Amino acid sequence: MAAAVTAATGAVLSGCSSTEPTEIQLPPVTSPLHSELVAGVSGAGTMPHLEALQRIADSNGGNRATPGPGYDASVDYVAGVLREAGFDVTTPTFTMRRRGQEFTVRNVIAQTRTGSPDHVVMAGAHLDSVPEGPGINDNATGVASLLEIATRMGGSPPITNAVRFGFWGAEEIDLNGSTAYVEALTPAERDAIALYINIDMAASPNAGYFVNGGAAGRGSRSGPPGSATVGRVLMEELTAKGVAAELVRFDRGSDHVPFVEANIPTGGVYAGDGETKTPEQAAAWGGDADVVFDVCYHQACDRIDTINRTALDDFTDAMAGTIIRFATSREVPAR
Repeated sequence: MAAAVTAATGAVLSGCSSTEPTEIQLPPVTSPLHSELVAGVSGAGTMPHLEALQRIADSNGGNRATPGPGYDASVDYVAGVLREAGFDVTTPTFTMRRRGQEFTVRNVIAQTRTGSPDHVVMAGAHLDSVPEGPGINDNATGVASLLEIATRMGGSPPITNAVRFGFWGAEEIDLNGSTAYVEALTPAERDAIALYINIDMAASPNAGYFVNGGAAGRGSRSGPPGSATVGRVLMEELTAKGVAAELVRFDRGSDHVPFVEANIPTGGVYAGDGETKTPEQAAAWGGDADVVFDVCYHQACDRIDTINRTALDDFTDAMAGTIIRFATSREVPAR
């Protein structure tokens, strides 16, 4: 997550509607494709990707920060995995300024070759780390979760709506990559994205289970119309794992921001950052009360040996189930 993040239930987005949309009717969770994908993906399946991203950081000054060789190598790795899995892959560029210099940076975008391109189910995660560390929980875990889902699903699954994955550069620097991507979309391209699901920090050592999308509350912003449906499905998929997740408001600390501001229905999951786990949360999820969710947040110790593998497995299953339910629904409308 970006360094500017505040308490999960504190900061809110401006300009977002809290109007509840008509519920999208989704296929039952017992559909064969849903069952097959959720059973197939696992936290264990993410480990080869986490190990690869850890090696990349170790070989490039201990980080995968944007701009830098560790980030560039991460882009090449992710794009290669997705091409091998049969996706249509592009690496669109954007420019950013850092310490008085201008840099050209790549995102990674991969889309299925099946499903309607006019009804796109999109999921994303940021690919960069901070300069201080390798960024394995923040956010190689989100990246590895999506890679596990993508490779198990394959580039040509039997789906109704196309699935698109986005891997963002410079999230840790004002969300530059995802913002540039959304701003470059034509009105028709923007309207073709039926919804966006963000995953950031999926294996915090003292893990929490947080979901964005449709949270209510005085002065809160729950996201554009349709976001409540995305959040509800994420909650249902975590419930199927035996986890009672907490629905929280959108903050300004991750790549959901430009999608929400573009009025695209949005949801997301994360396991907590530098905030402190309450006694009530510890009672619900285990772990240590009055201890931060990730003691290695934005530090050199954010390495593969500190991640919570149970949380990573839970979030990977929930993301897989959510993506495939929307991808196979005939009720996901063009906006």
